[in-house]
Amino acid sequence: MPNSETPDQRTLPVFPLGSVLVPGLVMPLHIFEPRYRQLVEDLLTLPEEERDFVIVAIRDGHEVGAAGIRTLHQVGTVASLREVDPHDDGRFDIVTVGTDRVHIDEVIDDSPYLRATVSTLPEDPGDAAEFVAQQVRQAFARYRGSLAGDADDDEGSDLPDDPGVLSYLVAAAMVVDLADRQAFLEVPTDTQRLRQQLRTLRREAALIAAIPSLPAVDLRSASVSLN
Repeated sequence: MPNSETPDQRTLPVFPLGSVLVPGLVMPLHIFEPRYRQLVEDLLTLPEEERDFVIVAIRDGHEVGAAGIRTLHQVGTVASLREVDPHDDGRFDIVTVGTDRVHIDEVIDDSPYLRATVSTLPEDPGDAAEFVAQQVRQAFARYRGSLAGDADDDEGSDLPDDPGVLSYLVAAAMVVDLADRQAFLEVPTDTQRLRQQLRTLRREAALIAAIPSLPAVDLRSASVSLN
Protein backbone atom coordinates (compact mmCIF):
# COMPACT_ATOMS: atom_id res chain seq x y z
CA MET A 1 0.00 0.00 0.00
CA PRO A 2 1.46 3.43 -0.90
CA ASN A 3 2.35 5.77 1.93
CA SER A 4 -0.43 8.39 2.20
CA GLU A 5 1.18 10.40 4.98
CA THR A 6 1.74 14.10 4.48
CA PRO A 7 5.13 15.64 5.38
CA ASP A 8 3.91 16.75 8.82
CA GLN A 9 2.46 13.35 9.69
CA ARG A 10 3.95 10.20 11.16
CA THR A 11 2.60 6.80 12.15
CA LEU A 12 3.33 5.77 15.73
CA PRO A 13 2.24 3.14 18.25
CA VAL A 14 -0.55 4.25 20.58
CA PHE A 15 -0.71 3.64 24.32
CA PRO A 16 -4.23 4.52 25.60
CA LEU A 17 -4.09 5.60 29.23
CA GLY A 18 -6.40 6.83 31.93
CA SER A 19 -4.28 9.95 32.42
CA VAL A 20 -2.81 12.79 30.37
CA LEU A 21 0.83 13.21 29.40
CA VAL A 22 1.92 16.79 28.70
CA PRO A 23 5.07 17.93 26.88
CA GLY A 24 8.09 17.93 29.16
CA LEU A 25 6.56 15.62 31.77
CA VAL A 26 8.58 12.60 32.89
CA MET A 27 6.20 9.64 33.15
CA PRO A 28 7.25 6.19 34.44
CA LEU A 29 5.10 3.26 33.32
CA HIS A 30 4.85 -0.38 34.34
CA ILE A 31 4.22 -2.51 31.24
CA PHE A 32 2.57 -5.87 31.86
CA GLU A 33 -0.08 -6.51 29.17
CA PRO A 34 1.24 -8.74 26.34
CA ARG A 35 0.35 -6.25 23.58
CA TYR A 36 2.25 -3.42 25.28
CA ARG A 37 5.18 -5.70 26.05
CA GLN A 38 5.28 -6.22 22.29
CA LEU A 39 5.13 -2.45 21.77
CA VAL A 40 8.20 -1.95 23.97
CA GLU A 41 10.02 -4.83 22.30
CA ASP A 42 9.31 -3.32 18.89
CA LEU A 43 10.54 0.10 20.02
CA LEU A 44 13.76 -1.44 21.28
CA THR A 45 14.58 -2.63 17.75
CA LEU A 46 14.71 1.03 16.63
CA PRO A 47 17.52 3.56 17.07
CA GLU A 48 17.22 5.36 20.41
CA GLU A 49 16.16 8.65 18.81
CA GLU A 50 13.22 6.92 17.07
CA ARG A 51 11.72 5.16 20.10
CA ASP A 52 8.53 7.19 20.18
CA PHE A 53 4.89 6.32 20.79
CA VAL A 54 1.75 8.31 21.56
CA ILE A 55 0.07 8.44 24.95
CA VAL A 56 -3.55 9.45 24.53
CA ALA A 57 -6.20 9.65 27.24
CA ILE A 58 -9.19 7.33 27.10
CA ARG A 59 -12.37 9.33 26.69
CA ASP A 60 -14.87 6.83 28.05
CA GLY A 61 -12.90 5.43 30.97
CA HIS A 62 -12.24 2.05 29.35
CA GLU A 63 -10.35 0.84 26.33
CA VAL A 64 -12.17 -0.69 23.37
CA GLY A 65 -11.09 -1.87 19.97
CA ALA A 66 -9.52 0.29 17.41
CA ALA A 67 -12.79 1.15 15.73
CA GLY A 68 -13.09 3.47 18.42
CA ILE A 69 -11.29 6.63 17.82
CA ARG A 70 -14.47 7.96 19.44
CA THR A 71 -13.36 6.44 22.75
CA LEU A 72 -9.98 8.17 22.63
CA HIS A 73 -9.35 11.87 22.88
CA GLN A 74 -8.09 13.25 19.59
CA VAL A 75 -5.11 15.10 21.05
CA GLY A 76 -2.29 13.21 22.75
CA THR A 77 1.42 13.59 23.39
CA VAL A 78 4.39 11.80 21.88
CA ALA A 79 6.27 9.86 24.56
CA SER A 80 9.99 9.35 24.01
CA LEU A 81 11.27 6.13 25.54
CA ARG A 82 14.27 7.04 27.70
CA GLU A 83 14.84 4.15 30.11
CA VAL A 84 13.89 0.47 30.03
CA ASP A 85 14.17 -1.97 32.93
CA PRO A 86 13.15 -5.48 31.76
CA HIS A 87 11.90 -8.15 34.17
CA ASP A 88 12.55 -11.87 33.82
CA ASP A 89 8.85 -12.58 33.28
CA GLY A 90 8.58 -10.23 30.28
CA ARG A 91 7.28 -7.15 32.07
CA PHE A 92 9.01 -3.79 31.71
CA ASP A 93 9.42 -0.72 33.85
CA ILE A 94 10.01 2.21 31.53
CA VAL A 95 10.56 5.95 31.80
CA THR A 96 9.18 8.25 29.12
CA VAL A 97 9.31 11.99 28.48
CA GLY A 98 6.52 13.89 26.73
CA THR A 99 7.66 15.76 23.63
CA ASP A 100 5.19 16.97 20.96
CA ARG A 101 1.44 17.44 21.17
CA VAL A 102 -0.21 15.57 18.30
CA HIS A 103 -3.64 15.22 16.73
CA ILE A 104 -4.84 11.66 16.16
CA ASP A 105 -5.75 11.64 12.47
CA GLU A 106 -6.42 7.95 11.91
CA VAL A 107 -6.33 4.88 14.15
CA ILE A 108 -4.81 1.77 12.57
CA ASP A 109 -5.67 -1.73 13.82
CA ASP A 110 -3.11 -3.95 12.10
CA SER A 111 -0.96 -5.16 15.02
CA PRO A 112 -1.39 -6.41 18.59
CA TYR A 113 -1.48 -2.77 19.75
CA LEU A 114 -3.05 0.28 18.15
CA ARG A 115 -1.11 2.57 15.86
CA ALA A 116 -2.16 5.96 14.56
CA THR A 117 -1.29 8.48 11.92
CA VAL A 118 -0.72 11.72 13.84
CA SER A 119 -0.02 15.35 13.00
CA THR A 120 2.20 17.48 15.21
CA LEU A 121 0.42 20.48 16.71
CA PRO A 122 2.36 23.77 16.78
CA GLU A 123 3.36 25.43 20.03
CA ASP A 124 2.12 29.02 19.75
CA PRO A 125 2.71 31.47 22.63
CA GLY A 126 -0.28 33.62 21.73
CA ASP A 127 -0.56 37.36 22.17
CA ALA A 128 -0.20 37.88 25.93
CA ALA A 129 1.62 34.83 27.28
CA GLU A 130 4.12 36.68 29.46
CA PHE A 131 1.44 38.85 31.10
CA VAL A 132 -0.93 35.97 31.85
CA ALA A 133 1.96 33.74 32.94
CA GLN A 134 2.77 36.17 35.74
CA GLN A 135 -0.80 35.97 37.01
CA VAL A 136 -0.80 32.18 36.79
CA ARG A 137 2.57 31.99 38.55
CA GLN A 138 1.19 33.95 41.50
CA ALA A 139 -2.14 32.11 41.55
CA PHE A 140 -0.51 28.68 41.36
CA ALA A 141 1.94 29.56 44.12
CA ARG A 142 -0.98 30.56 46.37
CA TYR A 143 -2.92 27.44 45.33
CA ARG A 144 -0.18 24.95 46.15
CA GLY A 145 0.67 26.85 49.31
CA SER A 146 -2.96 26.60 50.43
CA LEU A 147 -2.99 22.87 49.77
CA ALA A 148 0.24 22.49 51.74
CA GLY A 149 -1.06 24.60 54.60
CA ASP A 150 1.51 27.40 54.30
CA ALA A 151 0.09 29.83 51.76
CA ASP A 152 1.96 32.79 53.24
CA ASP A 153 5.34 31.18 52.59
CA ASP A 154 4.89 30.21 48.94
CA GLU A 155 5.93 32.94 46.50
CA GLY A 156 6.46 30.73 43.45
CA SER A 157 10.09 31.75 42.96
CA ASP A 158 10.92 28.20 41.84
CA LEU A 159 8.39 28.21 38.99
CA PRO A 160 9.67 28.44 35.39
CA ASP A 161 9.88 31.78 33.61
CA ASP A 162 8.94 30.41 30.20
CA PRO A 163 5.13 30.71 29.74
CA GLY A 164 4.83 27.49 27.76
CA VAL A 165 6.83 25.44 30.24
CA LEU A 166 4.86 27.01 33.11
CA SER A 167 1.56 26.16 31.44
CA TYR A 168 2.49 22.49 31.09
CA LEU A 169 3.86 22.27 34.62
CA VAL A 170 0.61 23.68 36.00
CA ALA A 171 -1.39 21.33 33.75
CA ALA A 172 0.52 18.36 35.16
CA ALA A 173 0.61 19.44 38.82
CA MET A 174 -2.87 20.77 39.55
CA VAL A 175 -5.24 18.46 41.40
CA VAL A 176 -7.94 18.35 38.72
CA ASP A 177 -9.85 15.65 36.91
CA LEU A 178 -8.87 14.14 33.57
CA ALA A 179 -11.29 16.33 31.61
CA ASP A 180 -9.67 19.53 32.89
CA ARG A 181 -6.16 18.22 32.26
CA GLN A 182 -7.09 17.11 28.75
CA ALA A 183 -8.64 20.51 28.06
CA PHE A 184 -5.35 22.16 29.07
CA LEU A 185 -3.52 19.94 26.59
CA GLU A 186 -5.86 20.72 23.72
CA VAL A 187 -5.90 24.53 23.73
CA PRO A 188 -3.86 25.91 20.83
CA THR A 189 -1.79 28.66 22.47
CA ASP A 190 0.10 29.24 25.70
CA THR A 191 -1.97 32.36 26.36
CA GLN A 192 -5.27 30.50 26.07
CA ARG A 193 -3.97 27.62 28.20
CA LEU A 194 -2.75 29.99 30.90
CA ARG A 195 -6.02 31.94 30.91
CA GLN A 196 -7.94 28.69 31.26
CA GLN A 197 -5.65 27.64 34.11
CA LEU A 198 -6.09 31.00 35.81
CA ARG A 199 -9.87 30.52 35.81
CA THR A 200 -9.43 27.00 37.17
CA LEU A 201 -7.00 28.15 39.87
CA ARG A 202 -9.43 30.82 41.00
CA ARG A 203 -12.24 28.26 41.07
CA GLU A 204 -10.13 25.84 43.09
CA ALA A 205 -9.02 28.61 45.46
CA ALA A 206 -12.66 29.41 46.19
CA LEU A 207 -13.37 25.73 46.89
CA ILE A 208 -10.36 25.42 49.21
CA ALA A 209 -11.46 28.54 51.09
CA ALA A 210 -14.97 27.12 51.44
CA ILE A 211 -13.74 23.72 52.68
CA PRO A 212 -10.80 24.51 54.99
CA SER A 213 -10.64 20.94 56.29
CA LEU A 214 -9.20 19.55 53.05
CA PRO A 215 -6.11 17.39 53.70
CA ALA A 216 -2.82 19.10 52.95
CA VAL A 217 -1.15 18.21 49.66
CA ASP A 218 2.36 19.54 49.13
CA LEU A 219 2.76 19.96 45.37
CA ARG A 220 6.32 21.13 45.88
CA SER A 221 7.30 17.64 46.95
CA ALA A 222 5.22 15.81 44.34
CA SER A 223 6.81 13.71 41.61
CA VAL A 224 5.92 15.98 38.69
CA SER A 225 9.06 16.61 36.66
CA LEU A 226 9.34 18.73 33.53
CA ASN A 227 12.51 18.62 31.43
